[in-house]
Amino acid sequence: MHLHIALQPLLALLAGILILVRPRLLTWIVAIYLIVIGVLGLFPGLRL
Repeated sequence: MHLHIALQPLLALLAGILILVRPRLLTWIVAIYLIVIGVLGLFPGLRL
């Protein structure tokens, strides 16, 4: 059996949990998320 999980929803869930546990991480999580989305947008052929 093969389970396929999309990356963005998993990252969003993880970020939400981390923000609830450590609110000061919010700026870091948002910055890293925006950088990853920006890199994936610049290189559409790149798959994680």
